[in-house]
Amino acid sequence: MIRAVVFDVGECLVDETREYGTWADWLGVPRHTFAAMFGAVIAQGRDYRETFQEFQPGFDLTEQREKRAAAGKPEWFGEDDLYPDVRPTLAALRDAGLWVGIAGNQTVRAGGLLRGLELPSDLIATSDDWGASKPDVEFFERVIDATPAEPGEILYVGDRLDNDIRPAVQAGLLTALIRRGPWGTIQQRDPDADAITTMRIDSLAELPEKIAKFNAGER
Repeated sequence: MIRAVVFDVGECLVDETREYGTWADWLGVPRHTFAAMFGAVIAQGRDYRETFQEFQPGFDLTEQREKRAAAGKPEWFGEDDLYPDVRPTLAALRDAGLWVGIAGNQTVRAGGLLRGLELPSDLIATSDDWGASKPDVEFFERVIDATPAEPGEILYVGDRLDNDIRPAVQAGLLTALIRRGPWGTIQQRDPDADAITTMRIDSLAELPEKIAKFNAGER
């Protein structure tokens, strides 16, 4: 049975359109050009951070985050950046008796922003909090340690096969792949999208019913 559901953050709960747009502005690059290169880098199977290198060789993301903050333009997201299905789905899952966690590759600052949104969840943790980041399996071992359920009872929900699904499966978790955001769209036809996932969804709103059917044995 699925007893706990843990969610990735970017492009699962948070629409990152605003954030990447501000990075394009910071680089002095037209937003559509930055977005096009971002998609090309993902489609080539490269690390998304290489996008920045295409426009500014030697770009250090950590250093530039600090410069943005010092310039009064820190990374930021708020209620309007949440996908519309986030709050109702998290609330419905908790009402159904499931433990709900949020854990993704995020900075300490982003973790603070998430907690400030007061989402209906039992845990909010980031890679910076844990000192382990995806796709390292250690990140998912931290998820297991923080969750009051066995690995095979935890459903990890993410938009990326490379960062979310494959390493979560390796750690023994169940998985749900959501089709949205750049990775979710570009990677949707990869054979693993069907072969190794427990379920595929187009909206988080599908989860309560799909989990109920899974737990009832209707797989």
